[in-house]
This record gives sequence, C-alpha cells and structure tokens, in this order.
Amino acid sequence: MTGPHSRHRRALAIPLGMAMATAMAFLPGATASASGLPGTTADVTGAVLASADADGTALSYVVNVRPGHGPSAQVKKAIAAAGGTIVTSYDQIGVIVVHSSNPEFAKTIRKVRGVESAGNTRNAPLPAQSTTDEGTPKALNSAQLAAAQAAADAGQDPLESLQWDLPAIKADKAHEKSLGSSKVTVAVIDTGVDDTHPDLAPNFDRAASVNCVTGKPDTTDGAWRPSAAESPHGTHVAGEIAAAKNGVGMTGVAPGVKVAGIKVSTTDGYFYTEAVVCGFVWAATHGVDVTNNSYYTDPWYFNCTDDPDQKALVDAITRATRYAEKKGVVNVAAAGNENYDLAADEITDPVSPNDGTPSDRVIDPSKCFDIPTQLPGVVTVASTGAKGIKSSFSNHGLGVIDVAAPGGDSTAYQTPLPPATSGLILGTLPGGKWGYMAGTSMASPHAAAVAALIKSRHPYAPPALVKALLYAEADATPCTDPYDINGDGKVDAVCEGSKNRNGFYGWGTVDALDAVTK
Repeated sequence: MTGPHSRHRRALAIPLGMAMATAMAFLPGATASASGLPGTTADVTGAVLASADADGTALSYVVNVRPGHGPSAQVKKAIAAAGGTIVTSYDQIGVIVVHSSNPEFAKTIRKVRGVESAGNTRNAPLPAQSTTDEGTPKALNSAQLAAAQAAADAGQDPLESLQWDLPAIKADKAHEKSLGSSKVTVAVIDTGVDDTHPDLAPNFDRAASVNCVTGKPDTTDGAWRPSAAESPHGTHVAGEIAAAKNGVGMTGVAPGVKVAGIKVSTTDGYFYTEAVVCGFVWAATHGVDVTNNSYYTDPWYFNCTDDPDQKALVDAITRATRYAEKKGVVNVAAAGNENYDLAADEITDPVSPNDGTPSDRVIDPSKCFDIPTQLPGVVTVASTGAKGIKSSFSNHGLGVIDVAAPGGDSTAYQTPLPPATSGLILGTLPGGKWGYMAGTSMASPHAAAVAALIKSRHPYAPPALVKALLYAEADATPCTDPYDINGDGKVDAVCEGSKNRNGFYGWGTVDALDAVTK
C-alpha cells in the first residue's frame, strides 16, 4: 500500500487557519558550547589520511561497538586510517558518531575487529522533514481567540472549549482529581520547544532540555528552541502534553507535569540517527520519565536490517531506546500518517531515502522498521478523530499499534461537537500563539501525557508497569468495520483483531481519568 508522505510523519502540521471552522486543506494522507553526557567521549579526532576522498563531501556515520568501555585503541586507529573523525562516542551503549569524506568508510570499518555494525546516517552532505503531522499549522487570530474565550466555561482556560480531545480521553474529568506531578518530566524529542511561550514557561524543565542536532549535546541557553524559520512542531506537541492550567490559552493533558525540549531536527527538518541517539541518551541521564517521539528517523522511512547501512541505524537507536528504558524512561512514538498496515506482508515505500533520490521499493515491515516507532519496548500510538474512530491518515496494524489517542482528522470526516469547530488538535505555537495541527504526531503526545499522569500517581513504577497500566486502563475500542472514512462506498482500511486488542486501536483509547484514579 502506498500513501501520501509528510516528513513530520507523526504529526500533520496544520496552522490554525483564519477561520476555526475551516477544515484541513488535505489529510491523507550561533557558536554553541557543548556539554558532555555521562559515559560520553567527545571530540576525539582521528587524522584524515590520504585514503579519504580529498574531494569528497563529509557524511555522518554511526559505528557500533560493544557497549560499556568506549572505542578501543584499535577501533580508534582504524577509524582514523579510514578517513574518519570521531565526533562523539556514547560509550554506555557503544555508539560512535563519525564524520568522513571517504565514500568507502562504512564498508572499510565494518571489517575491523570489534566493530559490530556501521553505516552512513544520511545521503545529503553535512549539514543536511520527517515529523508525523499533516499540512501546515493554522494559527488562531484575535477574533477566534475572543470567541473561544467567550465560550469557555467557569474553571476552563480560555481556549479549552476548542479542545474536544480533552473530554475524548476524559482529561477534563482527570483534571478535577489531579493535574499531574511537577516531579515528572516529559521530554519532547522533536524540532525544538519555545519555552518562552506563556502556556509552556510555567512547566518548562530547562535542566532536561538540550540541542542534540549535531549528535552531541549543546546546552547553550535556548539552544533547544526552534528558530523563526524552523518547524513549530515540537512547540505544538509540548503544549498538548503540558500547557499550564493558568488562565492563559489552552490546557495540556497533563498540565501539572514538567516538559523539556530535546531538539534533534536540522534546520531543514531532518531527524538523523546521531541526533536521535543523543536525545535518548540525554533523556536517560537527565531525569526524564517519558519521551515523546513524533517523527521517523531520516532518511529511510523503513530501515531494512539486510542492508548493512540501515542495520547500523536500527542497531544504534535500538541501543539508545533500550538504555533509556533501563534508566526509567517510557518511550512513546507516533505510528505515522500514510494509512499503512504495518502488519501487512509488504508495503511499497516511495519516499526513501528522502534526502537523496527516492524510488519505489517493496519492503517487509517485519524486517524493515520505522524507527523508533517499531522498536521493542516503544509505545506505538495510532490517531483518532473527533468521532473517536481511526483518523483517515493513521497507520495501523494488529500487534504493532499499542494504543490510540486523539490526533485529529479532516473536519469533513469527523466533526466535533460544539463549541469546538475544528476536527484538528489545538496546541501551542512559537511566539505566544496557538494553532491547529493534526496527525499521529498529535496522538502520540496525548498518550505520553497519560503515561506521565500514571507516573505521577505511581512515582516508583518502572517503565514496564507504567506501560502495563497505560494498556490496561485504555478504553477498549472495537474495530471500525467497514472503515469507509470518506463515505464513497470503498473500504479505506481493514481492521483486524478483537474489541480488546486490534490493529486500529491496539489495547484501546488512552484514558486520563483512570490514570489519575487507579
């Protein structure tokens, strides 16, 4: 199956339009100071010898070795001899980030004793969008802000009347019991977070925030923020999770928890392996309880383990997610926006590599993985719309989807009850604004926030228990059969499984009220 592709694969970014009633246009489908991480070796430089292509353009690589002790002298020497320069090494997981202009670097280094896998992380030259949103954010104008405030009930934040997604998961009722604990932090691994936003500033965790774009942490003040030219995606996600209940703007699903920004996407919107690895390791070592991942790791939508380069990327990020979970982190990820059946025998991927020359390739999703979404231990989240059924764009798959959560849909397909007027999801936008977006990018943070509420109620629960409660407390949602989202008489996707676990909704739709009461 093929489908439309958005780099922000997890969210369908759609700025709140000039009219809140407007439906989505289309839904398918500075010098930085670096701070090291515990167990990390940075700036280890190897000489670039004549064997490197002097006229070549440097690419980035990951070299995976046995975890625990850092690269051996033999591996360091081999990297230098092959024309590589070590940028940083995550010794605790055995992942080394290397730059090299030698086109044979990966092939050469894979032959070295002690190297378990190695591959280039990109096709585009250094420095080089894969979040899971649809379209462009639609920002609220002053008239819309005023109208929403007038419709708000007593005790609601001014824009809460537009947030149909809160009652969809009983978050409004949950807030009467608990807003979540300020001792719990959700890290948004994404395009950056504008912590100056009035709805985010009260809950922002600066100590857990960082810029990981280069593959090593940059803790310069504000390095985690997106520039004016960059995507608002991460800021929107952060608001969905933890916009403060403070009489300003909107309300997050868990408005009492902390939110951190871990910026991993380039200016052009690419999420490369070295940055994602840095993000997970940073979260693991800086007190983060939950990570939200509304993207796929570029440049491959699916990474096939029978390809040595792609296998190295899977190895590196698998190590990073497992390390984070071992350190107490629950990792939550969006399922993607192409209406793919991730449990199918085969899928046609027409967009990879998205930083090179893509071509249609038929892949087996049981052997070729969307990372981090399909990695072991990661909570995979599908999207629902205002009517509570699978969003038109949301990926699905029996045994792949763990839970579902509101991510929005075309208002023409799933219209919310008044006073809400848009079928999209309201969130914070940089510069103190608010706007609509849709996609599994918006579903994932709802699930991450519910996980944070569970962690707030059960502060000593390990990740396995938090996930078990997330699944057990979800509201069982039966298959939508037949699934004809646009009403044209044709089945748009097939749901397999039972009421209690199926390919559209997994274990069910997340439940915020149960999260704070059970």
